[in-house]
Amino acid sequence: MATDPPPSDPVDIRLPRQGIRVEGTRFWVIHRRREFGPFDYEWSHDLRGLALLYQGQKFGEICSDEELFADLEEFRLPMRVVEVATLTLGCLLYGILSGLGPAQRRDLLAAHLAEHGYGEFLPPLQA
Repeated sequence: MATDPPPSDPVDIRLPRQGIRVEGTRFWVIHRRREFGPFDYEWSHDLRGLALLYQGQKFGEICSDEELFADLEEFRLPMRVVEVATLTLGCLLYGILSGLGPAQRRDLLAAHLAEHGYGEFLPPLQA
């Protein structure tokens, strides 16, 4: 997996150095003032599984509690982005499937980001 972002993804000095920007169910990972995303999900037609999306393209799916497939290699994302996006998606989906509210999902994400050494990516509280 490549360690540098694609050359078409320019640095934006207005962005924070690290972070997560959330908009509805979509989110972007900000790494070294570059924004990667959107990451998102969509339910399968039978509502028993979830497709995982990056820039609208399916990169994986969750079929059950024991069955998950994901592969972001084709997008050549920095490993740090992949790790943060994976944690974020996991917490988001676990929270939704467990019936947690937005504040509880954010707390869950904060705890997992901090636990795994990614606390600097924590998104700010939204009003």
